Parts: sequence; C-alpha cells; structure tokens
Amino acid sequence: MSRLSPMDEDPDTEAGKLLAETRRQLGRVPNLYRVLANSAAALKGYLQFRESLQSGRLSSTLREQIALITAEVNHCEYCVSAHAFRGSKIGISDTELQLNRRGDSSDARVAATLALAADVARSRGAVTDQTLGAARAAGLDDEELAEVIAHVALNLYSNILNHFAQPELDFPRTALLND
Repeated sequence: MSRLSPMDEDPDTEAGKLLAETRRQLGRVPNLYRVLANSAAALKGYLQFRESLQSGRLSSTLREQIALITAEVNHCEYCVSAHAFRGSKIGISDTELQLNRRGDSSDARVAATLALAADVARSRGAVTDQTLGAARAAGLDDEELAEVIAHVALNLYSNILNHFAQPELDFPRTALLND
C-alpha cells in the first residue's frame, strides 16, 4: 500500500490538471505521478524538468537507457519495471535492456554513456577520471555530459520518491538484478 495517497485527475485542482497533462504526454498516468501529485508544485517541477530535457540532444532511446541504469543502481524496482517496459515499447531489444541494466550496451558510445550515468548515480557526481575519459573518448561533448547528469538527477528524484512513497506497481514487474 502506498505511503502517499494516489491523487485523481480532478479538473478543479492544479494537481489534477497536471495529471491530465501527464496522461496527454504519456498516454496514461502512472502511480508515481499520482503520488507526486500530492504536491502540485513537486509534480509541476518534475514535469517541467522532464519536458525541458526532452528537447536536448540525447535521443529518447538513450534517455530511457539512462533512466533504466539509474533505477537499477538505486535499487528502484518500480522505476526498473517502468523503464524496462517503456524501453521495450520504443524498440530496445530484451538483450540490450539486460546490458543497459548493467551499465553496458552493444554500442560503444551508449556503453560509455551508461557507465558514466551509473558512476554519477553511485558517486553522486564524483565520477572517476577514467569514467569521464571513457565518455569523452566515446565522443560525448560537454553539452551531452551535462544532459547525462541532468537525466540522472531527474531519475534519482523519481527513484527517491518511489522508495519513500512505495506506490503500487502498475507496470509488469521486472525484478532487480541483485534479487
């Protein structure tokens, strides 16, 4: 049972309107967003940050892969389940998703990006020179590096919220790798 009450799409409240916008963007309203809607300000900030990052240089596939490794590093089963589900829906193969959950990829540039994202999540940004060097050697420029950090931060927020709120899982369950 969720520690925070899931909110409804009440058109008379700011949070309800934001949930309706979430439905428009995602095609549904995951329970994560419903518990976040307990604070319209918190939900609005999350949605604005997410929307802003969508116009960045990182592809939607790479953004999903970063979300997946961040969730795995943070042992967030809800987010691993959500991002594995979404990843498969946007065409990431099951084999690639398994690699991504380990911070790896069949693509060297993606692998370096995910290794960086995992190191950022584990170290809270105090990444090793080796990890940063590998990302730069793979071709990531400063703009992309900053976006990777921003995506990790966005996903850390949702991971922390899920650990705290414990919303009901509304995606097919994907067990954590360390289960």
